[in-house]
Amino acid sequence: DSDRLTLPDAQGRLLALGEPRLSGAGVEDATAAFDAQGGAGWTVSLEFRKGAGQDWKKLTGEAACHPAGDDRRRVAIVLDEKVISSPQVDPSVGCRAGLPSGATQITGSFSADEARDLALLIKGGALPVPVEIVEQRTVGPTLGAAAIDASAQAALIGAAATALFITVVYRLFGALAAVALGAYGVISYAALVALGVTLTLPGLAGFVLAIGMAVDANVLVFERAREECADRPTRSLRSALTTGFRKAWSAVADSNATTLIAAGLLFFLGSGPVKGFGVTLAIGVVASMFSALVIARALTEIAANSRFVSDYRGVNGIARPGAVRTWLVRKDPKLFRKSARWLVVSAALVVVAVAGIVVRGVDLGVEFTGGRLVEYSTSRPVDVETARDSIAAAGFGDAEVTTAGDGDLSVRTGKLDNDGEHALRAALAEEGGETTKVRDELIGPSLGDELRRNALIALGVAVAVQLAYLAVRFRWTFAVASVVAMVHDVILVVGAFAWLGRPVDGIFLAALLTVIGYSVNDSVVVFDRVRELWGANRRTPLDTIARRAVLQTVPRTVNTGMGALFILAALAVLGGDSLADFALALLIGIVVGTWSSVFTAVPGALALERSAKAPPPPALGKGKGTPRGKARAARRDPLDNGARV
Repeated sequence: DSDRLTLPDAQGRLLALGEPRLSGAGVEDATAAFDAQGGAGWTVSLEFRKGAGQDWKKLTGEAACHPAGDDRRRVAIVLDEKVISSPQVDPSVGCRAGLPSGATQITGSFSADEARDLALLIKGGALPVPVEIVEQRTVGPTLGAAAIDASAQAALIGAAATALFITVVYRLFGALAAVALGAYGVISYAALVALGVTLTLPGLAGFVLAIGMAVDANVLVFERAREECADRPTRSLRSALTTGFRKAWSAVADSNATTLIAAGLLFFLGSGPVKGFGVTLAIGVVASMFSALVIARALTEIAANSRFVSDYRGVNGIARPGAVRTWLVRKDPKLFRKSARWLVVSAALVVVAVAGIVVRGVDLGVEFTGGRLVEYSTSRPVDVETARDSIAAAGFGDAEVTTAGDGDLSVRTGKLDNDGEHALRAALAEEGGETTKVRDELIGPSLGDELRRNALIALGVAVAVQLAYLAVRFRWTFAVASVVAMVHDVILVVGAFAWLGRPVDGIFLAALLTVIGYSVNDSVVVFDRVRELWGANRRTPLDTIARRAVLQTVPRTVNTGMGALFILAALAVLGGDSLADFALALLIGIVVGTWSSVFTAVPGALALERSAKAPPPPALGKGKGTPRGKARAARRDPLDNGARV
């Protein structure tokens, strides 16, 4: 009753009580603000559209003709046939006076929350159509707490195993890289808190990829430093490490740039889980670059200046070649003597995957099809067949019932309102006793179509932009081969899930995006080495260059993949059902991505180069294109058993 209607020019308008002549469609906007200058406290300002402003002038002018205290001087704001506010027209407003501008202000003894609520209700009443729920997600506290605990345990165990692995492989320098990896976690968490980002499972996928890239950057540097130490055993450890950072920079920069491009496009073009993945991936990539190239470099260079670390070659971890590199030097496999056979194997794998998609079909989740997915926990065990019969007897014959782990039941239907959900829960309670809803996801069909469409558009644009970037940075043949290998990986992962009957939902989409990042990253590292070696040895056949590049980068691929596998194995074992599919998709993706970067991308590039008959890249600078420079480059390569200049 204390609400009043006031205007800057002492004229008022609103819908007179009992005379509903102006609908909410005439409201342009309603905002809550604190009037410190006028001393009115919290107020609600209204703006009207042009035609509604004139109606507003007429209505409030008629209300102002009644004496103060008369109910007919009040204005009623009605929503869903309920009066949500009834302010009086200010006494300063004259009878029949009007204000053509269409703006007004409601004052009163409002608190901040009351003013904001009133503004929201007025704007809600201005909607021209009824409101329909298109997305609703509910996670019970038990399920949410379990997922958080499982994720935390898996992350800690996986990160500890990864840190232990790189410490064993690279000794002291590996331990320092593990310290930098811990700094990456702190920086990433601080960025999340500062930006107010909510961490979800797709967000977790972004961090898994970023952790892998942080480890990958250090592995690239250390393997490069090992090559320098093998080439010139008498050089200082600090010099070899500095050269390793310099030579690894191009591969690190290109792989992270392609990932950032994909993250940006997924954020701007995607929606829902795709957008969240893009945000956390971008944060993780920037943090991983800083931790690997700044923190890890500072720590390792300080250690390299120590005489103890330099003199005892077994301590630092880079003065001696690793076991994988030593084995490759001894075996020297001729990988691409018949490169077409690797393409045949890859094509056969794609055929098997496509057959699974066609024969078994892809089980799309509710995010992409629309519908409702509800998960229940019962006090007594209930098998799937019994639950399905009970639900069918209650009138839900088309519902899909599956187990969801820990004895829980998952029910998925095409359309289910709240009354139907209560009936469904009651039917389960007859067999399982006390039944608790632990998860509820409702996706409208229109939103499902939008999510599916936006995800495909985002993926398509990301692939196209990465193709263009790789074509500029490398040769077009390398770019096409990298993208073909990436598509190969996507088809194999989707086909594997089709054969296994696992759902393709938002969690799977996040894992698929992570697989794409790993695939491009692996291909970039291999082709960066091909570009370097080919520029220094222009007369050497490309097949020999490719074999040499692959053998030189295999230690990096193995060590990076092992670091990621530790984290994913922990997620698969400890993460529960909510993370099992995510970890499974990534495990499959890393295996096929490692395969395709060597046995699909490289043979594909060789085939394209032979068909295009393009000239080799220009010679590198600093004398490396001269005969003496090429001979020196050939002698430096411990894996080169080919021609010498």
